[in-house]
Amino acid sequence: MVLDALIKIKNEIDSTLTFRRSCREGICGSCAMNINGGNTLACTRRIDTDLGKVSKIYPLPHMYVIKDLVPDLSNFYAQYKSIEPYLKKKDESQEGKQQYLQSIEDREKLDGLYECILCACCSTSCPSYWWNGDKYLGPAVLMQVGVPVSDSPKP
Repeated sequence: MVLDALIKIKNEIDSTLTFRRSCREGICGSCAMNINGGNTLACTRRIDTDLGKVSKIYPLPHMYVIKDLVPDLSNFYAQYKSIEPYLKKKDESQEGKQQYLQSIEDREKLDGLYECILCACCSTSCPSYWWNGDKYLGPAVLMQVGVPVSDSPKP
């Protein structure tokens, strides 16, 4: 995988190479970057076996770069926080006193929504997000708005 190659480069060639990584399994999203023109996770992207091809690796596009392959995700996470992506109880004095159950049918309505790992690959691929990133929340954050709305147990 590309992430393995980056780790090898960091360990054996250039210890100053900087990039994010964590799970190495496509779960956390921390190794998101632009590889050969497409935003993807370095831990899930295979290295091209054609040794004649040059691989081009860049940080996620249209974001400030902290260093090397590390984009500044501050705005992205601030936008996520702004939507308050969690269920809220109408009466906080009742918090923890009752469990809210969800039917299988209602749970299935969330399929396709909760799988997002907030890696920012889709948002940084979106021209509207590039041009209006201070106002437009982007696809990743907007999709998260639907999760609490679709969640049937209403506190």
